[in-house]
Amino acid sequence: MAIEILDCTLRDGGYYTRWDFSETLLLCYFAAMEALPVTMVEIGYRNHPCEGYYGKHYYTPVALIQQARELMPSKQLALMLDEKNCPPAILHLLLESCRGLVNMFRIAVAPNRLENALLMAQVIKDFGFKIGINVMYASTITPGAPVLDLISRMDGLVDAFSLVDSYGAIYPNQLTDLINICRSKTKVPLGFHGHNNIELAFANCITALQTGCTIIDATVTGMGRGAGNLKTELLLTHLNKYSNLPVNFDVLSNVVNEFEKLRETYNWGTNLPYMVSGINSLPQKEVMDWVSKRYYSVQSIVRALHSQKNRIDERGKYPEFKPARYCNRALIVGGGPSVKEHIDAVLTLIKRNPDVCIIHASSKNAQWFGEVSNPQFFCLVGNEGQRLEHAFQNLGNWNGDCILPPYPRKMGTFVPIAAQNRTFELPPPDKQLINRDSHTSLAVQTAMALKVSDVYIIGYDGYDSHAISNLEQDLIEENNTLFRYAAEHFNTFKALTATRYNIQDQASVYQFTI
Repeated sequence: MAIEILDCTLRDGGYYTRWDFSETLLLCYFAAMEALPVTMVEIGYRNHPCEGYYGKHYYTPVALIQQARELMPSKQLALMLDEKNCPPAILHLLLESCRGLVNMFRIAVAPNRLENALLMAQVIKDFGFKIGINVMYASTITPGAPVLDLISRMDGLVDAFSLVDSYGAIYPNQLTDLINICRSKTKVPLGFHGHNNIELAFANCITALQTGCTIIDATVTGMGRGAGNLKTELLLTHLNKYSNLPVNFDVLSNVVNEFEKLRETYNWGTNLPYMVSGINSLPQKEVMDWVSKRYYSVQSIVRALHSQKNRIDERGKYPEFKPARYCNRALIVGGGPSVKEHIDAVLTLIKRNPDVCIIHASSKNAQWFGEVSNPQFFCLVGNEGQRLEHAFQNLGNWNGDCILPPYPRKMGTFVPIAAQNRTFELPPPDKQLINRDSHTSLAVQTAMALKVSDVYIIGYDGYDSHAISNLEQDLIEENNTLFRYAAEHFNTFKALTATRYNIQDQASVYQFTI
């Protein structure tokens, strides 16, 4: 039984890099794929223009396809289409320029939309391409699922049919049963694409091969959406030992090393939230976002996942924030260490200006404000409720109001018991405000609700430009956008401690101590 290995690193790995890869990495990858016993290489998506930035391998222009064809002349090339974004009427715009360059178009489709994919397949077939259909969410397909009744319609139309364990949730015995059902309904060659949430991608790959699948998807170092995929290097090593597949391990090692460097930046692979999402067959898209945002604790992510699984709305509805009195000036406190360094000056400023309210964007520095009598507001996002409890010893000497993002909130909300009666949520924000659930956005919204005129910020230190991770860079860009918004909407918006953010108006907290 001939086994076809389909490497889809550039397409699936693009979820981490926004589908951009350096030219150096590409050349190494193409050379490796050409030298290794890989049958087909899926080099990206083919998409219509959409909002937001998506890189080269999301659109896969003809020049990139030509480069791949020249550098991998012995390989078949594939591109993927997302069924929900590609109505048959406009497929010709994506297909025409690929004639003679691309061997196969694969269609990613949800089980309940397979009929739409079959309509797309007919259009693609008329253009002369091979067709693969990847049915997602395999762990949710039960023996009586309607999608199984449509599989027989692939015969004579589709060249490859793969089951995709999108959630990384399927177990080998379940996969065996599902493959056997599919084999009884179609003569189309079967394949498997495994995700690694619960670290069963390799075991399921072996199961798929033993049960009659002849096409296996894999990616170098397992790079792929969320928890990642079956590792190409593991599959090749296995087949080298048990099927005598010739593998140049020097070449394989070189390309693995290059992607391992990339993993130091993006850190793909499974973790506890991905394990929980996998076990419960829950989508990875939101989990991927939650994991990348450091203000969501693991416990809050796990709690939210369990709530989704059980269809429980534990996000909590609280009274809308309607201040008893407004503030003319506000001090927004971030989580940077500069707050502690300059706390004496900060407290002097507050004591001399009792009309200044304190808005804690983060509770990291809340402990220094325990004796402050000015009105205080604490923005609760992610695990801030736990931080607040810790800062004030279970809120025994706490004085303030808790402010939550507008309802509904994506995450389950942890509000300390002692703060339940002093917790409020904001109304929906101005549409110009991005990421309404971030610390800074919530603090700005709170200041606006308080009808503040002058805003001063401390503790937004920023990051050392020589050691900025991609996640930190995203946070910098997000905060800078919010700071520009704030500068336009308040009479004064000024930083009082040193900051690396792009805040035009800066002063010193010490000028208030004179």
